[in-house]
Amino acid sequence: MIIGLTGTPGTGKTSVCRILEGRGYRVIHMNDLIKNEHLYSEVDEARDTVVADMDRVLSRVCELVGDDEAVTILDSHMSHYIADIVIVLRTAPSELKKRLEARNYSDAKVQENVEAEGLDVILVESVEWCQLVYEVDTTGRNADDVVKDVETIISGILSGDDTLVYSQYKPGSFDWSEDIF
Repeated sequence: MIIGLTGTPGTGKTSVCRILEGRGYRVIHMNDLIKNEHLYSEVDEARDTVVADMDRVLSRVCELVGDDEAVTILDSHMSHYIADIVIVLRTAPSELKKRLEARNYSDAKVQENVEAEGLDVILVESVEWCQLVYEVDTTGRNADDVVKDVETIISGILSGDDTLVYSQYKPGSFDWSEDIF
């Protein structure tokens, strides 16, 4: 089973995935995979990123996962293009801005990501692409607390009855559009 952990850069995906790895979950860090195995079609210098070749990424992820039925978590702001089940991490744009500035992102990259978060870009894409979507707020929270929410969602999925979990983490719970304007 592949579960995507997605969200705008800076929402806590990698921090959460590092903890999940420590707890025995298999995690594929897609951004590292893309860069290390050159699974991209070009380098976008202006945006300081690579343009992933998603067909090649999907093929490689499928090779890595194989027929294993264990939970595999995909860590990436693009994991919703591959996984049918995703957990979208969300952060209030005002806090996200501070996190991205602390990473020394360019002003343009900070603004692009803050606007994307405020306009629910990754959430909307996830709902369009995926069968099951959950949403977790990371604003003002540490990674250990967010991991508890993620593990609650995974347990609900594995149990075959995620009704209560879904009602608690259903998509569309946050509206930060006012926070970016």
